[in-house]
Amino acid sequence: GYLKNAVVYRCVNEISKGASAVPFMIKRGDEVIENHPLIELLNRPNPLQSNTEFFNGLFGYLMLSGNAYMLKIGGGQLPKELHLLRPDRIEIKAQRGMTVPTHYDYMINGKVESRYDVEQDTGYSELKHVKLWNPLDDFYGCSPLSAAAVEVDQHNLASNHNINLLNNGARPSGAVVFKPRDDAGFAVNLNEGQRQQLLTDLNNRFSGSNNAGRPLLLEGDFDWKEMGLSPKDMDFLELKNMSARDIALCFGVPAQLVGVPDSQTYSNVAEARLALYEDTIIPLMRRVESDLNEWLAPLYEEGLQIKYDFDGIPAMAERRRLVYQNVVEAVREGIISRNEARDRLGLESIEGGDDV
Repeated sequence: GYLKNAVVYRCVNEISKGASAVPFMIKRGDEVIENHPLIELLNRPNPLQSNTEFFNGLFGYLMLSGNAYMLKIGGGQLPKELHLLRPDRIEIKAQRGMTVPTHYDYMINGKVESRYDVEQDTGYSELKHVKLWNPLDDFYGCSPLSAAAVEVDQHNLASNHNINLLNNGARPSGAVVFKPRDDAGFAVNLNEGQRQQLLTDLNNRFSGSNNAGRPLLLEGDFDWKEMGLSPKDMDFLELKNMSARDIALCFGVPAQLVGVPDSQTYSNVAEARLALYEDTIIPLMRRVESDLNEWLAPLYEEGLQIKYDFDGIPAMAERRRLVYQNVVEAVREGIISRNEARDRLGLESIEGGDDV
């Protein structure tokens, strides 16, 4: 899907690149901490990856497999490095009837290269599993690509069919008409052996999208009758657009951003990008933010939190300005208190701020 389909490639990159570009901060209550070992770790998770590269891979794995695995490395309690492990190499092991895994196996060529145990009381492990919800599996997540699999196949087959039409002279399919006559001028029918031989030849050489439009060599008194529709009549463009819209729908990306006119008409691309952040990227980032605060931040100190700076997203700036303006106006008019306003802006309450 990702390597051979342009729509999936674009959808995954729109989400993963957009999410990995959002800045983060470390907070202790309302206080923003400027210098901290956790900041250094997240800015440079490992010697081969920066913050953007690391989280681009993490969100990409989530979109493609529904699972992402972060491994902390380092002596003692505090990690020195963070690494991403390929989801296709991880096998989750658990005892029958248990909802907490016993360990994770890292497999290469069918052999266990590493094993990461899970504490049964707390569920903690050096390997952090981030997953999307799956209604039919207790341990593995469900990816958007799985839900869009049929549409991806349809989109790929439509492209493959068009390519083969062009390779084979863009000739549509047709019917073979056999009309020989005997010496007396009467029509002669195929015998059973000839009919089976012709059907077998047609099935082997001309069935499937890879053989679309192949010319047929006819012998004897045969005639060729076109029965298929031209590419224009078959409207492959609309077929591909429908598939692309369904793929984008599964990933939560407005179809306008992948080059397909969307039925939900946004007045401009800026509104479509705002919808992408509000409906898809920000909820996904809050999931990862929650996992980091549950798994990584407590290793340093209690009360420490990793927060993404959603106000720093250019697409959200105008929306944030309107919210701030409305809250300030509501306080000025005596509709809400200052603490209610601060709560809506994501700030902690202050003493004496409950009076309207």
